[in-house]
Amino acid sequence: MCGIIGIVGRDGVSELLLEGLKRLEYRGYDSAGIATLVDGAIERRRAEGKLINLERRLAEAPLAGSIGIGHTRWATHGGPTEGNAHPHATDRVAVVHNGIIENYQALTAELTRKGHVFVTETDTEVVAHLITDYLQQGKAPVEACRLAFHRLEGAFALAILFAGEENLMVGTRRGTPLAVGYGDGAMYLASDAFAMAPLTNRLAYLEDGDWVVLTRNSAEIRAADDTPVERKIHVSNVSAALIGKAGHRHFMLKEIFEQPQVIGDTINAFVSASTGTIALPDLPFDPAKVPRLTIVACGTAYYVAMVAKYWFEQVARLPVEVDIGSEFRYRDTPFEKGGVAVFVSQSGETLDTLEALRHAKRAGQHIVSIVNVPESTIARESDRVLYTLAGPEIGVASTKAFTTQLTVMACLVLAFARARGTISHEREAELALALREVPARAAEVLRHDDAIQALASMVAESRDALYLGRGTAYPIALEGALKLKEISYIHAEGYAAGEMKHGPISLIDDGVPVIALAPSDALFEKVVSNIQEVAARSGRVLLISDADGVARLGGKVRWSIELPKVDPFVAPILHSLPVQLLAYHTAVAKGTDVDQPRNLAKSVTVE
Repeated sequence: MCGIIGIVGRDGVSELLLEGLKRLEYRGYDSAGIATLVDGAIERRRAEGKLINLERRLAEAPLAGSIGIGHTRWATHGGPTEGNAHPHATDRVAVVHNGIIENYQALTAELTRKGHVFVTETDTEVVAHLITDYLQQGKAPVEACRLAFHRLEGAFALAILFAGEENLMVGTRRGTPLAVGYGDGAMYLASDAFAMAPLTNRLAYLEDGDWVVLTRNSAEIRAADDTPVERKIHVSNVSAALIGKAGHRHFMLKEIFEQPQVIGDTINAFVSASTGTIALPDLPFDPAKVPRLTIVACGTAYYVAMVAKYWFEQVARLPVEVDIGSEFRYRDTPFEKGGVAVFVSQSGETLDTLEALRHAKRAGQHIVSIVNVPESTIARESDRVLYTLAGPEIGVASTKAFTTQLTVMACLVLAFARARGTISHEREAELALALREVPARAAEVLRHDDAIQALASMVAESRDALYLGRGTAYPIALEGALKLKEISYIHAEGYAAGEMKHGPISLIDDGVPVIALAPSDALFEKVVSNIQEVAARSGRVLLISDADGVARLGGKVRWSIELPKVDPFVAPILHSLPVQLLAYHTAVAKGTDVDQPRNLAKSVTVE
């Protein structure tokens, strides 16, 4: 989603803003822009498309100044054109914005009647005109912002620049993240710590509804009711170095190959070195007394939740409700007293998931989150946080965050099972050992990269693809289909294999590749039957299984990929890797933008 950066008090500010925007590219965007004050006047440079276009514009027409704001835009209201690119400005105010102003149409109509002229298709432009209107009424800049903030509805983060004010910037957040950076004779605003890493490691995270007045030497933070507040200053450990591709063609491929390492790091954080068993942080509730677990997530993380439902119910014997973040609140689901709600998000800023968390918290549920970003809003608002140690994930299509989320969830399941007495010490030790072996087994899976690349050329020629799985392989089939759609733009669907005969089998012909995920577990014979149904209708089946599965079905499928034999409990983690590689190589074969696929954003901070 859109990225914001603001700087007060640094010479050569346009170059620093551009560097910050490069560090925000991973969030996804389709246009970008910068505004600074030059001799007190607002000057802008904007460009459609990638940052290289903005960089060329700045080379042709440099921007001076020591104060400025920058933005990477992911189009919502209005197309991804230069005219709709941020910053939006009047002659007195420039604004960058992440989020949606829900009442912009009413405000636009009101301001138009007053003589304001709107030139873009965006909701953001109304913010610049609203603040300008208060300035025209004689209000000082800070007061104009305060009055405007109280009239805005929606979820947003804003950074605001004023003509003639070389030492003043105002920011606010409601629903979407914004952090203040403290420097030496300079101050900063940005969507995340990564954008500010080369500039400062001292950050304060604004709470929901906060607004801040920055000068080069100060930050005055006020809460939603306008009362002054203090927010804790954190020392960030985010690296100042731009994340590189380490010799890989794309960030996504690099992150796929990082999985043995980051899965291992995550396991080591939760498995006791002395006992070999799961050692979680103290939980603010007794797992043995939890009547029901609710797991909420969006996108790829939702499939983690689906796998977890199987695990919790089978291993810990705990009823689990799984829901999509954008649907959860609106079902008005009843909660049980003493219930636990788990929220899964790579960024920790996914707005649908965050609002679902707040809904569950108001209902008295214990809140546990699984996130990758320690300073994120979801982490700060949870009772307990279980961190994935995936490191920065730049590719929009999640890979290592997904498998580390599965890893953390597996550890949580084993901890619950032990506390609830549903698993023996011996079985816990077996499963903990199976988890500790996953990094090595994952490295073995990645050795199939060349073979999967060869198969991808076949998939790339198709218009449609189907993914099949049963049990915990079913959510991985859904994830495989999502990955293929996200980055190759091929229509793909994932199905519970037993559902094929209830409709989807009518789609089968020799032009539709069928990717079957079939670990040799208790449901394997059922999947065999489903695969035979596909093969009988000339379906081209790619089987992903272990040695036993390939031996059993090798003669009935067109292609196969043999994975290491592991305990079925950890099989979903390993089966995630080949479907990631298949999607990646298919996208490369089709020539798409793998790391920043069209219309997608890394962190979805609007509803």
